[in-house]
Amino acid sequence: MSDESKRLEQAREFWARPPRQRTLTQLLETYQTGSFGPEQTATVLAERHQALGESASHSIIGRDDTAMSMLATAQQQLKATATSLPLGGVPASIKDLFDETGMTTLAGSRALAGSQPADQDAPALSRLKAAGILHAGRTSMSEFAFSGLGLNPHVGTPPNPFDGERITGGSTSGGAASVAFGLAAATLGSDTGGSLRIPAAFCGLTGFKPSQASVPGDGAFPLSPSLDCIGPIAPSVACCRRLWEVLSDEVADPTPLTRPLTLLVPESELVSEVDADVAADFAALLERLEGLGVRLQRAPVEAIEAAYAINQRGGLVIPEAAAVHHELLAAHEAQYDPLIAERLNGGRDITSSEYLARLWPRTAIQQRFAQQVQDVDAVLMPTVAMRAPRRDLLEQDGALFALLNKRALRNTSVFNYLDASSISIPAPAPQNEEPLGLMLSRPQGQDVALLRVAQALETLLAQ
Repeated sequence: MSDESKRLEQAREFWARPPRQRTLTQLLETYQTGSFGPEQTATVLAERHQALGESASHSIIGRDDTAMSMLATAQQQLKATATSLPLGGVPASIKDLFDETGMTTLAGSRALAGSQPADQDAPALSRLKAAGILHAGRTSMSEFAFSGLGLNPHVGTPPNPFDGERITGGSTSGGAASVAFGLAAATLGSDTGGSLRIPAAFCGLTGFKPSQASVPGDGAFPLSPSLDCIGPIAPSVACCRRLWEVLSDEVADPTPLTRPLTLLVPESELVSEVDADVAADFAALLERLEGLGVRLQRAPVEAIEAAYAINQRGGLVIPEAAAVHHELLAAHEAQYDPLIAERLNGGRDITSSEYLARLWPRTAIQQRFAQQVQDVDAVLMPTVAMRAPRRDLLEQDGALFALLNKRALRNTSVFNYLDASSISIPAPAPQNEEPLGLMLSRPQGQDVALLRVAQALETLLAQ
């Protein structure tokens, strides 16, 4: 067997592993040792895309194998000269709402097909490219990012990696699927009410919603400008930290926490009103954490309850999304997913006084949240109140779609209103069994601290 054949076989073996066994650190170390390089990664990802059929085509909807191969060759040459970039040769997929030079940003919709191509990359994408990623393709998403379930009748809905009859969650649906299926090492997505954390939870991955100001949102098609955040989905906390450092142009402290963690479990509907299987798994996990030395506090958090109450009245997303789509929806409603158009039309009936009554208390509630959780390392909750539902039931029943969409978003969206730093990590589960998503959150601006806490919890759970 030739050296090239050996490298290809090693690349095939790597990309066939479960996500937790192909982290960014492991990939970059493999490149450094010479087992295989970016060129072999590009070849194998093309093979996997073809072999996976609709699982791949409904996840990554636009890709350029030739461009990726050429870029991989350039990255391989950099390695040969001992020159490397922070993400050199790491294949990353890109959510379809980010501007990319020369391409029309469709945001998962047909309604934007006549728009002009972008004249520059979105800053978040530009930073990833400058760090050396291999562009693994643009991913499917909920139309206009306006759903936590991830359905898309225009380009297809990606299957859940644990059960192909179920959804991945949204709106970064194809991005999460691309990582789970070994078509990318990580994905660039957005989170307005849970769009990184929900699909991460449903797909056994880690999804990080940083504070809004930490990553520039320019060049990303907006949903709710007050809430939209940019961040990654990847196999581990360390992967998300590495990506966030590039996206934010900040340096996170990688030093492990050695003291016991203190986590606050809110006593509220958000934790108590979850599906029975989620509640049972979460209770068992809390018992295990206490056995591992984690200090758990159980108490109501007034700021969380206040944010939840405002979201239950409709929150900020629907009125802001209705304003964003006012002209486009009027001109092209027939090209929208009817489920999305219905929700947007509902936003027209919200008065300015009602919208402002939801918006004006926000800063004060954020400040109270920071005060009320200042003595704990993070708030801990189930990421989603339910496990991934079946796709066919959602497609057939609009009322069920609306009910479960609201239920999927209820826990995560609270922390968007608070502009908290929030991350979902998977609890360990038997192989091929969907894990429970665990959400850790800290106040606005505390992204570095949250990543350290999440890393510590992830390490504990691996014991």
